[in-house]
Amino acid sequence: MSDSEDSKEPGVKGTQTLMRALDIMDEVIDGPIRAADLARKLGMSKTTAHRLVQALKSRNYLAVTRDGFALGPKLLQLGVLATEQIDFVRIARPFMELLSERSGFCVFVGKREGDFSRHLDRVTGTQRLRVATAPGDRRPIAETGLGKALLLDEDEATWERLYVAAKGGKPSRAAINAFVAEMQGHKARGEVLHDSELGDGVRSIATPIRDAKGNICIAISIASAAHYLTDELRTTLALQVMRSAEQISAAVGYSGPR
Repeated sequence: MSDSEDSKEPGVKGTQTLMRALDIMDEVIDGPIRAADLARKLGMSKTTAHRLVQALKSRNYLAVTRDGFALGPKLLQLGVLATEQIDFVRIARPFMELLSERSGFCVFVGKREGDFSRHLDRVTGTQRLRVATAPGDRRPIAETGLGKALLLDEDEATWERLYVAAKGGKPSRAAINAFVAEMQGHKARGEVLHDSELGDGVRSIATPIRDAKGNICIAISIASAAHYLTDELRTTLALQVMRSAEQISAAVGYSGPR
């Protein structure tokens, strides 16, 4: 639709202008860009592009840099506020319920609290066996599947430190090396297969969830007895958990690697 066509239909002009302004901000997300390049990429006249970027700049949604227009302080402020106000449990809950319905297993989400992981919510599966972990439970982060998933972006030195802390400061060098190697494997796959060390026979599969900045914010897992969550089912179940994590990540603003 050309600029002249905007005014032919009542109520269209304002909406069209708003959508074009949003298109501009979508382009600026990837880095500074000049008004002429915006006009070319978005198929609008240079006059329209200049008018819109100046309007956005006047409200601090865009800022002028040496390389063109970039995200302004107002957008950065709104981004911080939006992140602080995200209710991860509320957003994750319907995806958790769907995953539990499809898999039959208990589904959990949890977050990191320093050197610990905190379980935030649980959807009970359809199996008669119920995993005892409850919302609010807090454990050393290196000893849970959820915790390990929350650590996948950390470096090996951090993995080692947290594992030593979880083991009371006394694990052998061989045990530490085995844990780091295990974490390397989890990171390469993007998911964690965890067998509980508490003697309860519980096994879990966990995957991280990312926020708009691409940082791990929470993690999701399914859990059951090891004789239900078998090696034969692992691949299929891991794909289901990873798919749920991708959907929740998208719902909290993650758009994937850039």
